[in-house]
Amino acid sequence: MFGLSELALILIVIVVLLGAKKLPELARSAGKAARILKSETKALKKEGDGDGGPTPGAGTGSASGSEAAASGRRVVTGTIVERNDPPARS
Repeated sequence: MFGLSELALILIVIVVLLGAKKLPELARSAGKAARILKSETKALKKEGDGDGGPTPGAGTGSASGSEAAASGRRVVTGTIVERNDPPARS
């Protein structure tokens, strides 16, 4: 791991290479990028929690369409097909 003198030397090299005027701008843009990344990861976690698993009562017919829409569940209509059945020909 780096010691205090090595870190100070690295900081001095960065100041010389980038210039003292660009450091606040660089820190500001790094902070914005960190905030954006944090908000996007929160949004993905929140989205993943909602779609993570089967919704209780989904597919059982226990909720009407308006109840399902009010609770945020999606109603899907269709035909249940067993996997071993051959596909229907039209």
